[in-house]
Amino acid sequence: MSSERISNKEDSISDYEPHSSADSTIAKSTTKSIGIRKVELLTDQYKHPALRVLLFFSIFLCAYTYSLDGTVRYTLQGYATGSYGTHSRLSTVNVIRAVVAAAAQPAYARMSDKFGRIELIVVSMVFYSMGTVIQSQAYDFNRFAGGSVLYQIGYTGIMIMLQIIIADFSTLNWRLTASFVPALPFIINTWVSGNVTSSLVANYSWNWSFGMWAFIFPLSCVPLLACFFHIWLRARKTNEWAALIAEEKTHYDNYPKNTIKYYTTLLSRTFKILKDLFWELDVIGILFIICVFGLILVPFTLAGGSSDSWKKASTIAPLVIGFVLIPFFILWEAKYARHPILPFPLMRDRGVWSALVIGVLVNFVWYMPNDFMYTVLVVGMRASVKAATRITSLYSFVSVIVGPLLGLVVVFCKRVKAFIVFGTACWFIALGMLMHFRGSNNGIESEKYLNGVIGSLCLMGFGAGFFTYATQVSIAACTNHEYMAVIISLYLSSYNIGSAFGASVSGAIWTNTIYEEISKNFRKAGLDESVALIAYLDPLGEFIKTYTWGTPERIAVVLAYAKVQRYLCITGLVLCVPLMCMALCLRDHKLEAVQSLELDHKDGVKSNDGTVIVNKNDEDIIITKIKQLFGKKN
Repeated sequence: MSSERISNKEDSISDYEPHSSADSTIAKSTTKSIGIRKVELLTDQYKHPALRVLLFFSIFLCAYTYSLDGTVRYTLQGYATGSYGTHSRLSTVNVIRAVVAAAAQPAYARMSDKFGRIELIVVSMVFYSMGTVIQSQAYDFNRFAGGSVLYQIGYTGIMIMLQIIIADFSTLNWRLTASFVPALPFIINTWVSGNVTSSLVANYSWNWSFGMWAFIFPLSCVPLLACFFHIWLRARKTNEWAALIAEEKTHYDNYPKNTIKYYTTLLSRTFKILKDLFWELDVIGILFIICVFGLILVPFTLAGGSSDSWKKASTIAPLVIGFVLIPFFILWEAKYARHPILPFPLMRDRGVWSALVIGVLVNFVWYMPNDFMYTVLVVGMRASVKAATRITSLYSFVSVIVGPLLGLVVVFCKRVKAFIVFGTACWFIALGMLMHFRGSNNGIESEKYLNGVIGSLCLMGFGAGFFTYATQVSIAACTNHEYMAVIISLYLSSYNIGSAFGASVSGAIWTNTIYEEISKNFRKAGLDESVALIAYLDPLGEFIKTYTWGTPERIAVVLAYAKVQRYLCITGLVLCVPLMCMALCLRDHKLEAVQSLELDHKDGVKSNDGTVIVNKNDEDIIITKIKQLFGKKN
């Protein structure tokens, strides 16, 4: 692609020929879009280490609030859905949220390159608070799910924006350590969240416990907003900022003032902006993603349960429509989308597609044993509210301890692939342990099984610390600053797609087996089967209050939970095989002390000054040698 093409569309964040031949390259031009140049100018204002520490601390404060809220909200979701008599639909809410998040990530990344990082943070705050208020005031499942969607749009936005800001203000060799800043609150929240949750459950309704975060979260973002306001004040005093603003204004037609043409030209300009935004965000592609994944995955979590609905049109029709839309989505992205959600030249790099598959599999595997973990711990393993909340956070706690320490090692060794492979290997052992301790239970001795689960989750978190964020750094090393936000958003979107798959599959297994297993155990023990329905619909409410540990009804439910959990853990263990295969496919770029490596798929990896850091891709060298051996031209 020529530099002239990029300079003519300087505000585009995905400005390449999506349908060019295989030997076309991306990110080759030294000319960058206006949005990226503005970001780099803003970044230059905080070069002093003390100022960057202040910025990262403000990011930590923001992340602390939403992570504590997320931990508490994850627990209270079960109480909310149980209050509607729809506890088994918990996975449905998780699927909907994951699908929305997957679609929102690329949109946030592209808009942040066009409009600015802090502007999108403000948008995220609005959606976050709005969705939280709706959830807290919902009096049925549908309204609760609607609030969850708006909350997820805000939550997704703030997460992706913090990661993009961190990538802007860090070099590649420090990127892994810096990426863990928003995750550090889990070290504190693992222990604090149990006390907070137990206090809220004991003294307040779940509605109030949800609603309070609509006010707490925006307040926690004030230091971050203040930092960016200070950065903007410093940047606007520079000559470069004035030049960029002037260049940005000339992109659209100038219009005369104080004339009747002012209004018509202003309307035309607004229409042009909206039209450009429509194509740059690939709105049609985003709608396809929501429809395809939503229509396919949600029915799996709804069918089954106490009444089999697999044969109903309401279940079959969405599945059929969802599968039919897949080829149309591929056709749109390949032929008609001007700025496809999936940048095809980048997607041909094995360092990119293998990382995206890892992102999908991480949450896919995690959801198998963990989607209903809190309910299993409280009802099936006799854990208290405080203990169950802490145990569900152990995975994050351990991974956040391991990750930053690994990041300090990477600063000096500058490689991540070997660590990623090791981390995926740890998951094999962790899932095997979970299959034993969560899939075996006699309904009476809870302590030894609970200790085994704790050890398994700690090992799973240990492995995750080696490869989740490290894979994000690995995929970011496969492009330059121009495409960095987009590629990070795609990786985080793959996480959400994995969450959707995981919540859907685990929800389908749970919904279609747990009620049958509970009823079977009740019949075998000669118990009242009407209680089985209560145990299925609202296990965390009326059931555990009435049927304490050791009663025949509780034992019947515990045994059913253990059997279904065994199915889920086996599914997760099988998925670990492709996870490790993808880890072996990753590239092992050397992470230099630069903002990004300039990856040219034809000429190799270059630094920002054009110096070659890494030679051609290994497979290209091998192919060239083979052709030379047989006397063929390149």
